[in-house]
Amino acid sequence: MPPILNAQSITKQFGATPLFKDISFTIDDGARIGLIGPNGAGKSTLLAILAGTVEPDTGELAVRKRARAAYVPQDSRFAEGLTVRQVLDDALNAAHVPETEHEGRLRELSGKAGFEDLTVEAASLSGGWRKRLAIVEALVIQPDVLLLDEPTNHLDLAGIEWLEDLLTALAFAVVTVSHDRYFLEATSSEIIELNRVYAEGLLRVKGNFSRFLEERQAYLEAQSKQQESLRNRVRTEIEWLRRGPKARTTKSKARIDAAHEMIGNLAAMDSRSAVSSAGIDFAASQRKTKRLVEFGDVTCEVGGRRLFSGLNFILTAGMKLGLVGPNGSGKTSLLRLMRGEVEPAEGSIRRAEALRMVYLSQMRDLDESLTLRRALAPEGDGLVYQGRTVHVASWAARFLFTGEQLNQPVRNLSGGERARVLIARLMLQPADVLLLDEPTNDLDIPTLEILEENLLDFEGALVLVTHDRYLLNRVASTVLGLDGKGRIAQFADFAQWEQWIDEGIRGDALGNQSSSNGTGDAPKPQPAAKNRKLSYLEAREFATIEQRVEESDGRLAAARARVEDPSIASDASALQTALRELADAESESEKLYARWAELTDKAV
Repeated sequence: MPPILNAQSITKQFGATPLFKDISFTIDDGARIGLIGPNGAGKSTLLAILAGTVEPDTGELAVRKRARAAYVPQDSRFAEGLTVRQVLDDALNAAHVPETEHEGRLRELSGKAGFEDLTVEAASLSGGWRKRLAIVEALVIQPDVLLLDEPTNHLDLAGIEWLEDLLTALAFAVVTVSHDRYFLEATSSEIIELNRVYAEGLLRVKGNFSRFLEERQAYLEAQSKQQESLRNRVRTEIEWLRRGPKARTTKSKARIDAAHEMIGNLAAMDSRSAVSSAGIDFAASQRKTKRLVEFGDVTCEVGGRRLFSGLNFILTAGMKLGLVGPNGSGKTSLLRLMRGEVEPAEGSIRRAEALRMVYLSQMRDLDESLTLRRALAPEGDGLVYQGRTVHVASWAARFLFTGEQLNQPVRNLSGGERARVLIARLMLQPADVLLLDEPTNDLDIPTLEILEENLLDFEGALVLVTHDRYLLNRVASTVLGLDGKGRIAQFADFAQWEQWIDEGIRGDALGNQSSSNGTGDAPKPQPAAKNRKLSYLEAREFATIEQRVEESDGRLAAARARVEDPSIASDASALQTALRELADAESESEKLYARWAELTDKAV
């Protein structure tokens, strides 16, 4: 059967610089594709082209006959006055579903999304629930391929897990633009990275996100070796050209042409490999005070609703605190309590004297009438960073903005670019406490990795609200978790909070217990299973596994040698094959070593 969608030599540009050029790929039945790439690479534009809402400048998109594509953009909006039922009813009518089937389909769809009340106005829903509604609305037509643009941006942790379960159960193809690495790992069987660093404009890897990282590293290492080899050859040819050929023979003319072609190829490779990254570096204030914010038996209420109570907690210098909980459970309200924007309904909050807090709101509030220049430097063309004056053009370049963008209005910036503007402004303020409310929204994966490294190095206290589980697990050393039912507890990590929530849902007795300081006991780890004796079949396997490991090591070494072979470095097809063989050899080796360790433990 032909592919559902077949993009051939697609090019799209805005202004003088193309987003992507001459890229080609297909989407087959049942594919689970994660589409990634740096901000500005054109991921959302490419998804819109696949959906048929945007036309490419050149190239062709072929759609299989009678194939249906459903598209969910980043921003999910609904007309004022429409209820959840009406939104789904309109979608069923548009899909020509018989009226007699509407009620059954409505119950099925609302059940999938978790909606209990279909009379709620869709426009009044939170961002996460609007996203759920938009996704199930797209499922009405029972598409052959579902196209999702940053679907996790407004979902809380429970919503992300709901979406993971939903996508895993679907039978049709799904293409997802996302920066959530755990989500990509759980839902993708194939990763495509859109990036100018690749000769073909993209890299496509079969496997989950972990496999993609391995193959990308191998690809880039091979490309780097090819680049260095070509650089050496160009150096030799330039020396020959400088000496000048003794005779204008056909052979010397051909060599001159070949030398110029090599020089052009090297320039193209150098241009592709010149990857820029945002220079994120938050400055701590070097404050010596140990206790920064103290909560004494604090209760928080909003609009008469109690969000949590009985919180006793001390935020200390250098602490990396993660706040987790469902949407509406009180995470942002807790940040506002810390900042002194609101007062607790009960209890007391003490802050260290002259405490400096730097706050990044998830609202991304920027004056859209300002130019980028004024948004970065309100007082002039100079700004002060860590005691020295920096020109606004240099500061903008640090965050990947061009000189041409300085005089453009902020309203023209993408979500990721707005996030970088806010981070650039926050970095100018030394902080005792850094409060970040959903900082990962709209940031690409390379920028997220830089943000993670900086937060790990930050010497002040950090309070982090995020649905990015990878970032949370990597950065947070302590977790304050809410359950949305008025409870708040302290945990060592995210996994303990998840277990606490699960036990609360099951009505476990632990869910009703709390210590006098308002934090429940963390779930206790289960004892490890005792080693068992080797079975007869395991003993036979153990007798031969060392030899199999040695053979696997040989295949792995041979695969690495093929990838590093200069003769295939310029052959994209051969290089991709070699990279796949290397990945398979590495996977086989890892599994054998893990099995060897397991059998060894049993044999002891």
